[in-house]
Amino acid sequence: MSLLRVLLFIIIFLLLISNSYAFDRKGFSPTAPFGIFSTFSTDSPKQNQLAIDFGIDISREPKINRFNLNFSYGLIDKMEIIAGLPYVFKYKNSFEQRGFEDIKFGIKHRIVEESTYLPSFGYLVYVVGELGKEEFSTEGGLGGGIILSKKIGPFKTHGNILYFKPDKEELHESWNLNLATELLLSYNSKMLLEILGRKSVERNKIDLLEWRFGYRIKITDFSYTTLGMGFDIKNRNPDVRFIFSISIVLPKDEPKF
Repeated sequence: MSLLRVLLFIIIFLLLISNSYAFDRKGFSPTAPFGIFSTFSTDSPKQNQLAIDFGIDISREPKINRFNLNFSYGLIDKMEIIAGLPYVFKYKNSFEQRGFEDIKFGIKHRIVEESTYLPSFGYLVYVVGELGKEEFSTEGGLGGGIILSKKIGPFKTHGNILYFKPDKEELHESWNLNLATELLLSYNSKMLLEILGRKSVERNKIDLLEWRFGYRIKITDFSYTTLGMGFDIKNRNPDVRFIFSISIVLPKDEPKF
């Protein structure tokens, strides 16, 4: 609980410092519905469940249109393998400026269960493999982080501290600070809210401060749709972002009686 407050304080503090701009790389993201936009939760697919998430991310200033394909597979109920592959299909108003970003593979493991007073705790480790267009690539790298989740009243809140070290010599280490919450509106729908900050790999400054809100609905017993909007904080980039994804989880959970 206290660490979640520290994350929120740090993100608010970042609002007061540094302006910069760089290409808005996708980064490593969770597979819906086991996260909120860019924020991981400690929840994972159950053992032998497969989650597939196909998303579209459209931002303005900089103008980037991107597909993203994510897979998660439950090794056990507390551990999953995650893979992500983003593809930029339009950049700077040109369909000629397109190509893959780097491919990402990782493991997320929940090691502490949530209790009455303490959040659940997990960690994430991942590798990045160079793939596709040089302009979008970090030439690979290694990353990891810690993940917290806690139910607070009607809200379920998640906090992440994520780190990434690119292999490309001229790039810098990157840090992400994410805080997100979800509110159950009905048995099959949730309202989502996220705020995040990111230190650029291009230079030692903050290049992304953004808040996002959205809506997730469970269409069937095994499929979900997520719709969201993102807005920059204090004149950073991108200034507006549209997010849409469809995800499925198979085999579906059996009903409980």
